[in-house]
Amino acid sequence: MTTERMPALRKALQCFRPALGFLVSGGIAFLVDAGVTKGLGLATGWPWSVCRVAGIAVAMVVAWACHRRLTFAVTSPPSLAEFARYVALGWSAALFNYVVFLAVLWTRPATDTTVAIGVSSLVAMAYSYLGMRYGVFTRR
Repeated sequence: MTTERMPALRKALQCFRPALGFLVSGGIAFLVDAGVTKGLGLATGWPWSVCRVAGIAVAMVVAWACHRRLTFAVTSPPSLAEFARYVALGWSAALFNYVVFLAVLWTRPATDTTVAIGVSSLVAMAYSYLGMRYGVFTRR
């Protein structure tokens, strides 16, 4: 590749950085959520609905750190106000996500919990991104 094409490639990659960062951060949070939910359920025998709340809470903290760095490349130090906005958005998205999760399991009880988590997470993804982009990590 010639050196004159490098700035164009760099600019193109910059356009996709938030989307790629969002997917990577979300993927990490999904793995944490699914791992905690499944592990807690298998270890304790508690209902999946209870274990999922713990999975969401742990994944939310991990996701906040990942989105700051990978999705939005925030350079300012983290603040309590930013974290509070993220938590408010996160729990509203999680509530929506949780309702979809339960709906999948109630309508199709044989569905594997990881599949139900995947479906519900995809449904809540657009809401979360827009809320983060325009509400949590805005440059003030």
